[in-house]
Amino acid sequence: MALTTAQKSAIQEIVDAIKNVTSPKKKRILAELFLELVDRDTWANYYEVIPQPRCLNGVSQNLQEDSYKDPLEVYVDLSLVFLNALYYNEPTSQIYKDAETLKNTLESEWKARTVLPAPARASPPPTSAQKVHGKLANQQPQSQSQQPQPQPGTPVTSAPTTGTKSSSSDSPVPQQTTASNRPSSPQRMSSPDMDVDVGGTPEPEGMGADDMARDGESDLVVQQLERGLPRWEGFGDFGWMKEKEGSEDRWLELVLAIKGHKDAVGNRYAIALEAVPEETSIPYLSFSFPLSLKLVESRARAKAYVSNEAFDKEVAQLFEKARRWHEPGSDPYGHVLLLQRLYQALTSPLPPSGPPYVSTTHFASLRAGPGTARPLHSSSDSEKLPAVTTFRVSSKDRTFVDEVTYRGLSIKLADWLHLSNPDDPSKPIIAQVFKCYVSDEPAKKGQPGVTACWYYRPEQTFHPAQRQFWENEVFKTSHFADHPVEDIIEKIACQFTARHIRGRPRPPSWYLGWPLYVCDSRYNDRERIFVKIKNWNSCVPEEVRKSADFMPIYPFERMVFPRRFGSPFLKGTRVRGPGGIGESVDRAEGERIEGGGTGRKRSRKAGAPTDISGPSKGLYVGVGPANMPGITAQPAAYTPQGAGAQPRTEDRSIITAAGGAAVLGSNASIEKLPAETTKHFDRDPETNEVLWFAAPPLNVARRPAPRYSLEYLHWLATKRK
Repeated sequence: MALTTAQKSAIQEIVDAIKNVTSPKKKRILAELFLELVDRDTWANYYEVIPQPRCLNGVSQNLQEDSYKDPLEVYVDLSLVFLNALYYNEPTSQIYKDAETLKNTLESEWKARTVLPAPARASPPPTSAQKVHGKLANQQPQSQSQQPQPQPGTPVTSAPTTGTKSSSSDSPVPQQTTASNRPSSPQRMSSPDMDVDVGGTPEPEGMGADDMARDGESDLVVQQLERGLPRWEGFGDFGWMKEKEGSEDRWLELVLAIKGHKDAVGNRYAIALEAVPEETSIPYLSFSFPLSLKLVESRARAKAYVSNEAFDKEVAQLFEKARRWHEPGSDPYGHVLLLQRLYQALTSPLPPSGPPYVSTTHFASLRAGPGTARPLHSSSDSEKLPAVTTFRVSSKDRTFVDEVTYRGLSIKLADWLHLSNPDDPSKPIIAQVFKCYVSDEPAKKGQPGVTACWYYRPEQTFHPAQRQFWENEVFKTSHFADHPVEDIIEKIACQFTARHIRGRPRPPSWYLGWPLYVCDSRYNDRERIFVKIKNWNSCVPEEVRKSADFMPIYPFERMVFPRRFGSPFLKGTRVRGPGGIGESVDRAEGERIEGGGTGRKRSRKAGAPTDISGPSKGLYVGVGPANMPGITAQPAAYTPQGAGAQPRTEDRSIITAAGGAAVLGSNASIEKLPAETTKHFDRDPETNEVLWFAAPPLNVARRPAPRYSLEYLHWLATKRK
């Protein structure tokens, strides 16, 4: 007997009520992941565990097609939608909690409608996974013990009872299975639906910034995933100091060199190391035993280390601990990185002379870093701008290798690194390895190194005052540089937007505690423009393009966008950097560019728009034009101590003088001078901006400066006699 019209109407009302349930903050529809069945290709294990998969849209379709003969059949199918999720996912996961909420909604809405019969049982139906697997567990108690279990500390993957077929990254991230009669979930897949070439707009259309704000709920999503991620096991047993006769005396010399190194005015850098407590309470370190500079010194004096490797490894662990203890970007953090680079220089094949040890580049191998360095071909045009980078990977005087090892780290193609910054040690260079090599140059024969592509920080760019930045956002550039392994500070990771908002990198690409950055745009430092990246393949080494093994992720339950901040050069900030507030630079074809080369007209492709305002997704938490219209931009003073320092200049643009673009709003129109016009005008020798004046200079009589009277000068001369 088919359902009556009243019963069908009541059931449809129940389904609609379930679909309209939202989270407490009204920002998330709980039934979103229960509308469609789980993708069979991505979650094949789900269909092996769940005997009767169900989804809300499937139930609605069957209801419209009169496939049900009894109202209780509909109730069983609706119950299975949520019972399947409760069985497959862990109690700590968000989808488990959502399933409980929606199941309670089903039960209360069903009871509220008298036209529908009451359910016959309160327990799960016989076809549910709870009943089926419970019965199998009783019949075959030994079969469960033979199933492979996840390794301790290794996250396991699961899927929702229902989910969209287009994105497996929206699936939940449960903790380990604890029920003895529950089949274990498989290890996480390498996220095949998120290749490197994802595109420039990863977020679904129609999703506003308010929906994706980084609220407390988003933080919980990230924390839930990170709780189950594996920890870094620490440095390997390779790449350490070699054994030499008399090495025991060398240990103390190195420690005293680190401890006694001072700046130009006599301040000791080692105060930053001595401030690190002996006890190890910092999370995500590779070790847990007590360690401090004082302990290393005492062991070196007692010659308590069994080998050079043991001493070298403990010093590396001390620097690891100090880097995690101090705030990145702070002066103490920079002092730690400077001392680490000094130590690595002293243990290199070509140590610096001293003590005292003096370096204008903070012991880095290059003469300039991001924001002050220029390509090699421009060295003859400007003595103020050190030329150290190239626009392509060089193959001269080197032998390429698959990997290089240094102080317990294995560096391979496409790895991300922190490299020593000669301008500001507190802002290490963010770079991706494009080639590993062994030098064939006579002076550096046999020495390993890497060719890396630099990524700029916001404070290393020139950008409009109203531009916003994501937390830990960096920008792809065309600068490549050769670095010896002694420049390596640590391994890090950088994700492109499409993956960063969906999850975290899997080991060995990234471990908890490692610095993690996000990249959304390119930066052209010659024209001072940002271009949103549409094709991620063009940003990574050719050898790893289209590779499913390149930085796969552990997915979030839903997309999480980073927080947004205003420009680091806005009033009230203390960020140092070689960048500043400035507009893009347009040049005429054939016009000479400061630093070498000539301008050329570049085609503006529709797929690569200039990114002026920055990201719009995520919660804005910075202080800037977005919520304070009257603010003016003031670049922080930045004076790199390495060669090639450029003096910073004040922003004297008309927009800034009028209070900023946020104040002007729609009351002013901005038109840029065409390149054909600007080529006839002089440019500022420091900023390369056009020297443009709205009117001729006024011939104003200048008031003479105050002068002493003759009486006073006579009295002064008399007094001196």
